[in-house]
Amino acid sequence: MRVRVSPSAPSNIHLNIENYNFDLPEQLIAKAPIDERSSSRLLVVDDQLNDLKFSDILDYLHEGDLLVINDTKVFKARLDALKTTGGKVEILLERQVDQHNALAMTKSNRPLKRKDRLIIQNSEIIAEVIEKRDYLCLLKFSHNLNEVIDNYGSIPIPPYMNRNPNQSDYERYQTVYADNSKERSSASPTAGLHFEQKLLEKIKEKGVDIAPITLDIGLGTFKPITSEEITHHKMHSERIYLSEETSEKINKTLSSKSKIISVGTTCLRCLESIYKEFDGVKPYEGETDIFIYPGFEFNIVNSLITNFHLPKTTLLLLVSAFAGEDTIRNAYQHAIKNKYRFYSYGDAMLINRK
Repeated sequence: MRVRVSPSAPSNIHLNIENYNFDLPEQLIAKAPIDERSSSRLLVVDDQLNDLKFSDILDYLHEGDLLVINDTKVFKARLDALKTTGGKVEILLERQVDQHNALAMTKSNRPLKRKDRLIIQNSEIIAEVIEKRDYLCLLKFSHNLNEVIDNYGSIPIPPYMNRNPNQSDYERYQTVYADNSKERSSASPTAGLHFEQKLLEKIKEKGVDIAPITLDIGLGTFKPITSEEITHHKMHSERIYLSEETSEKINKTLSSKSKIISVGTTCLRCLESIYKEFDGVKPYEGETDIFIYPGFEFNIVNSLITNFHLPKTTLLLLVSAFAGEDTIRNAYQHAIKNKYRFYSYGDAMLINRK
């Protein structure tokens, strides 16, 4: 059974994407990680804005609270290829369909067409364009796809970094709690990048429980909204998994006075979509294409740990819905003024929902 889109607001709501745009100085875009994960900055968004270090998150977590993390792992989703005519093509794998087929985003000087054949660089491997699906291509590989990824793939750091991945990215673009058996994401759950093992141990020592969910992140997470009217945007679909153990912990916390803290927008989307579908929380494995924008009614998450997001994206709409549009606008203006680092390798926010 597939989780359906739950309407975020009445169908007659009108939201213009230009209201979710902002100018960001180039020097505030984090293009490499800092030396220590938990030494990044933390902007706490509550009744007032507080400038802290990420390790200070301990002061906002209390005994009985539940910290929900996304344990997905990023796979080597980037492949460099050449058209048979010689033009360069970057392949960013979105999802493996089977041993020889995958959905992928492609970048080339000219749009690819059906039956185009791509040669994976430094190999004899051919990827043929079978069909176009919105912004993705269905590619058929001449060799086993797992072997292609292992031998020729690279870690898919975000395109705005404007560089090739280096060796440190293979460690730092993964969370410390990424599950090796869940190596299926083409982007990282970046809010989790701030946690080190020693910080997680201190959180547990404080009596805070930690529970994993899985949402396999697709490339649509970076895709800007191009339609002027937000409700016309077609949301991408992602796989989710919520275990029986984690659902029991969530329901126990919901029945108490303790808080559920979501590490990242991916955890929040997973939890809120399941609640919307079943009017409660229970184990589930399937898909979600839930679209959260201002007007959405939240049922699970009390606090959200998240990074600073790109303008005109579904992620910026989500945090605006969670905290309030004026609150997020003020927080982002404060972050820019105080030179916080933005995007995947950037600094973090803790947003407490009123």
